[in-house]
Parts: sequence; structure tokens; C-alpha cells
Amino acid sequence: MNSSHLQRAYIGTVVGLGAAVLTAGLYTFTSHNLARLVAYIIVALASAGMKVKLPSVLGTLSINFVFLLIGIAELSLGETLLLGCLATLAQCIFHAKSRPRVSQVLFSVASVEIALRAAYSFHHAPDLRSFVLTTTVFFISNTFLIALVIALTEGGNAVQVWKTSYFWSFPSYLTGAALAWFMTQANRIVGWEAALLLLPVLYVVYRSHRLYVENLEEATARAEQQRLHAEEVAALHRRTIEALALAIEAKDECTHDHLKRVEIYAVEVGKELGMGEIELQALRAAALLHDIGKIAIPEYIIAKPGKLTPEEFNIMKTHTVVGAELVERIQFPYPVAPLVRGHHEKWNGKGYPDGLVGVQIPLGARILAAVDCLDALASDRQYRRALPLSEAVGIIEAEAGASFDPDVVRVLVTRSAELELKARSEKGIQKLSLDIRIERGAAPAAGFAQLAQAASFDNEHSPNLEQLRSAPTERTRRQAELAAAIGHCPEAESLFDTLRSLLPDLVAFDAMVIYQRQGRTLVPYSSKTDIYGIFDSNLVLGEGLSGWVAEHGMAIVNGNPSVESDYMKHSSRFDALKAALSVPVSANGGVIGVLTLYRRECDSFTMGDLDALTEAATALSGPLQMPPREVFVGL
Repeated sequence: MNSSHLQRAYIGTVVGLGAAVLTAGLYTFTSHNLARLVAYIIVALASAGMKVKLPSVLGTLSINFVFLLIGIAELSLGETLLLGCLATLAQCIFHAKSRPRVSQVLFSVASVEIALRAAYSFHHAPDLRSFVLTTTVFFISNTFLIALVIALTEGGNAVQVWKTSYFWSFPSYLTGAALAWFMTQANRIVGWEAALLLLPVLYVVYRSHRLYVENLEEATARAEQQRLHAEEVAALHRRTIEALALAIEAKDECTHDHLKRVEIYAVEVGKELGMGEIELQALRAAALLHDIGKIAIPEYIIAKPGKLTPEEFNIMKTHTVVGAELVERIQFPYPVAPLVRGHHEKWNGKGYPDGLVGVQIPLGARILAAVDCLDALASDRQYRRALPLSEAVGIIEAEAGASFDPDVVRVLVTRSAELELKARSEKGIQKLSLDIRIERGAAPAAGFAQLAQAASFDNEHSPNLEQLRSAPTERTRRQAELAAAIGHCPEAESLFDTLRSLLPDLVAFDAMVIYQRQGRTLVPYSSKTDIYGIFDSNLVLGEGLSGWVAEHGMAIVNGNPSVESDYMKHSSRFDALKAALSVPVSANGGVIGVLTLYRRECDSFTMGDLDALTEAATALSGPLQMPPREVFVGL
């Protein structure tokens, strides 16, 4: 039997049983005081309109049950059933906001009749205990019959519906029992007319009921609104976190899977170590955002295919502080910034940026430190291939008590294989569209700057470059030779001669200028000059190609020499130069000079040329830190 058939069968059974009870009661109807019966009926009908809405279900509860309890104590069974029938009809029909169906009216009347008959059977004495028992039987019989039909109609558990929608009103029924008992005692002293004075009291009870339910509904609505708002905020934070994680991924593509894997590993380790839900939320966010500070790190450092120099590492370390500052601006409802700041701290205090020791490091940061390192070891990087997971775990285990929290390492050692399977089974964050090709747009306003291919131009230098490209070990040897030679130059004259003799073996050029930074000025020295004789003026920081490179600390490949500040003075000679390659010379985290090369062919510098000149500029950082001296321009 399906639910609809079961519902109809149940309603029919209750209506039939209620009709039988009412018929039997009316068949044996007797009345000892007809005026009292009529008065009670009038008051009960009047109080039937005092209804309160039931929570959680579409239904109401009238407080005329008090007069029904008085009827049980003072009237015959037939009178009580008639009183209950008329009061329920009034409640259903005359005081309803919408006209109910016939089946609903019949069921309501029948359930009240059944409840009255059951309660009448338990009322044997006029004492308060008997009233309480009678009221309890009436309450359970009436409300559970209704709860069961609601459960059948709406789908659910009848006991749960009864607890949620009706049980809260039981104290009010007990209060009604006390009132009914009090009125029956008064009736014995002053007559049944005293019961009429109960109507104002019932109105007060009605108002208290109504206010209680309204307050309950308002509180429920507020709680639901707060819950929805909390869910929206949580979803917003999650989307913010993922958007920022994608920004990191756009900066450093190797972090795409890394971020998701670190999140999975870290959260599972946090659960194992007994972190609470708020701490886990913070850890989840920090796992995705721990590298957000890399947005502020130059791309050449992030993508460098090899070990960082001390200067580059000093720059790289700032990503922890910058990341924490960025995260603080989001104002997460849980502490994320300390985890981002501390994810490179070490258990022995030799980490950065603050050198925290042991438990001074937040637990989430300790987890991230170990998990981040483990995944980095077990993943491909620009400068090495991934290690097998077991070997990577062995390296982490060897650092327990030194770099990493021993408790965190213990969990990783015992659960690494399980966590690796979990990480592989879950999807990562959706990647940004970095590899699409947009066909619209013919060219930028400044035109195209195309990097030359190895064989795209042919001059006296190109065979040498071709040889270097096909033999990277030879190129490396010559770079090392140039760096060593620069380091042994005793004076400016020999520095220039060294560059002029060795640099063309690495990068072809027609003119060269070296600027030394003095405050916000770039100063060229021209005791020796290039064949064009045009680099003879100081530059303001930010002015021309070399000034821009000095201000921003970034290289320019195949720049247009016509933007140089000396162009107007030497336009005819500048016109012979068509391409520029300019790199900063850095030391102690700042730009101390610029090395710029020029060629007569358009777009003739390659990315290999940039790498070679960057190495030369690194070697120049030592000499250019000395007090101002002549720095040369020339062939």
C-alpha cells in the first residue's frame, strides 16, 4: 500500500471511530443543567478563535481545551462530546483563514472526540492529580493522532513531528489543567457561573501563547538567516581563496597541482593531530594561499632553472611576509595569516622570516612546512625531476626534530601512501586560460617585437653564437671565464677591455653602455666611447631604456633605441641602431647599475642573449659596488 492509500485509510479509520464515539455519546445524552451547558458552549465557541500557529507545520492550536477539561469534570459524556464537537467545528470553519476541506474538518472533530472519550475514562476524582492525568491523556491522544496524519501527508516520522510541533505546548496544557481544576473548585463554592470569569484569563493565556510562538518563529527565522549568511560568507571565502590560488598558479604554473595536493595532505594531517573545525578551515585556506606572496617575486627568480643566488634567495624569502600581509587584508574569520607567514619556519629555529622555535610556530604552519617540502620533493621542478614518494618521505623523516615537527612527520610517514592516493583521486583547482590563442587584434600600437631565431641573421658574430647554442657546456665555460676575468680587473680600464674582448663571444652587439647608479641618477663614463659617440649624458631614474630597467629592476629585450633620452641630440647616429638589450646590475636587493647592448638589426636579440647578459651583469655587481669611477661605453 502506497503512502496516499495509507493516508486515506488512516483518516477514514479515525473519522469512523470518532463518529462512533460521538454517536454513542449522543445516544446516551443526558443533561442535569441545560443553561450551564449552553453557557459553556458559548464560551468555548468564543475561545475557539484564540488560536496560535504551530511551529514547523501548517496547523493551529486553540486554547478552548480548558473548557473541554472543565466539561470532562462537570458534564456528562454526551454533553462533553457535544461541547467538543461544536468547539472544534467553530475552530475549523468560522475562525479559519482559508476554508478547509471536508476531510480535514471531519478528521479534526473525530480526533477531539476520541481524545475526549479517552480522557473521560481516566477522570475519576475532582482532585488536581486526576486533572493532570486527564489532561495528559487528552493531550497525547489528540496531538499524536494529528501528528501521525501530518507525517503521512508530508512524509516523516510521526514521533519527531509530535516532538517538534506539539510537545512544546504540553506545559500550557498543564497550566490549563490547573485553571480547570481551580474553576471546578470555584464552581462548587459559588456556582457554575464562576466559570464564565475564566474567559479573560484564557485571553491572557492566548496572548502569551501567541507571543511565544511569534518570538519562536522570529528566532528561527533569524537563525536560518544567519545560517544562510554564514554559508554565503563561507562560499565567498572559498571562492576568494580559489581565485587567489589561481592567481598564484598564473604566476608559477608548477604550483597548480601542488596547491591542491598540499591542501589535501595538510587537512588530513590536521585531523589526525586533533585540530578543531575552525583550525582546519584556517589550515585549508592557508594551504591554498601559502605561496600567494610569490606574486611580488620577479618571474625570473620563480622560474629560474637552478639554485638561487644569495640575493635572489633574500628576495624569495619575502614571499612569506608579503603573503601574510595580503591574507590579512581579506580578514578571514579564522587565523590564516600566521600560517602563511610561518610556513617556512623550522622546528630548530633556523627557518624564516621570524626564526620561531618548536611550538612557537603555529601548528598549521608546522604542518604546511613539512607537507610543502614533501610535495616539492615528490614533484617535478624546473631544476630537477621528482623523487619517488618513499625517498621523499625518507628525507622528511630524517629532518624530524630539526626542520620539522616530529608529530607531523610521524603522521606523514605512516599515512603518506594513503594520502597520495587521496590526492590523486581528487580534482585540482580549475586552471586559468593561459594557453589560449586570441586571433583578434592585428598588432599592438607599438608594433611587434620579434625575437630572432638562431639562424635569422648573419653577420660576423653569428657563427660563434651558433656554436654556443649547440654546445651549452662551452657557453657555460665562457660565462665562467668572463665572470672570473671581471672579478680580477684591477681598474676601470681593464674592466672595459675585458668586456670588449670576452662579451662578444656570448652576445653579439654593435654598441655597449654601462651605467652606474648614483642616487636617482645613472652616470655613464666615456673616456672610451663607442663608434657612434652618443652615450655622453646622465640619465634620471626611469628615463629611456636603461632608466626604466634601473627603476623597475627588469630586463628589456629588443627595445627601441629611439626612446633613449639622447636620441634628439644624436638622431642621425641613433637611427643606425635598431635593437637594444638592457639588464639591471643588482646587489643587496637593489639596482646599482645597468648594462645595455645595441645592434643594427631589428629584433635581433634572443632569449639566449638575455641569459648571457644577465650572467655578465651578475659578475659586474662586484665592481659597480665600489665608489663612483669611470664606467665605459664602447664596442
